[in-house]
Amino acid sequence: MSTSQPVSPPSVSIVVPVRNEADNIAPLIAEIDAALDGRWAYEIIYVNDGSTDATGERLAAIMAQRSNLRQLRHARSGGQSAAVRSGVRAARGVIVATLDGDGQNNPAFLPDLISAVEKGAGRVGLAAGQRVGRKDTGFKKFQSRVANGVRNAILKDGTRDTGCGLKAFRREVFLMMPYFDGLHRFLPALVRREGYDIAYVDVIDRPRHSGVSNYGFFDRLWIGIMDLVGVWWLIRRKKPTPEVTEVNA
Repeated sequence: MSTSQPVSPPSVSIVVPVRNEADNIAPLIAEIDAALDGRWAYEIIYVNDGSTDATGERLAAIMAQRSNLRQLRHARSGGQSAAVRSGVRAARGVIVATLDGDGQNNPAFLPDLISAVEKGAGRVGLAAGQRVGRKDTGFKKFQSRVANGVRNAILKDGTRDTGCGLKAFRREVFLMMPYFDGLHRFLPALVRREGYDIAYVDVIDRPRHSGVSNYGFFDRLWIGIMDLVGVWWLIRRKKPTPEVTEVNA
């Protein structure tokens, strides 16, 4: 990857929320480069969500060697949805792609997700990764099946797996969404609410590179039940967006 300053602004921003993932930083950045180099002008935005390990130092060392890596830091951990939102708000690309920072999400699938949004020509607001062959524990997979089943039955969003961190979307579409903790798990339903299509891409899950999970666990059904009711209410209360034209004198 060239370390010279990009001539033009990035067309794609890769947002990676992390908390205490120091040993996974360098390997994941190398994989993102391998997947995207020569295809898009891109930036990588790591959102350091209140890490207490060497995550910040590892990022700073790599930033000194390259111009397209940025680090945002939360003084305290705000959670995954807050980290994704901070990254999207700071992004300069028209298209934003996200993936988890633990290495379970393979960056090799980023081009398929980004291309799905591009080919949608404005109709596709979100390309969502759908995990195949998940490497989580049996209990976590059971939780996800229950949560996804309940969510789909109530919201009818047509998505079998909203918990996958691999996603790509138009930045302007994401910023239209009402923000709340857990937003990333309801993106398909909320993007459909705004009248956009969803593209789905099967992705192959893999074990994390190192460390232990810092996000998730009970944040699948039990904590999210009130969010589910709230999103259902938002969908029910949605009115058609008026067609607006400017009248010139």
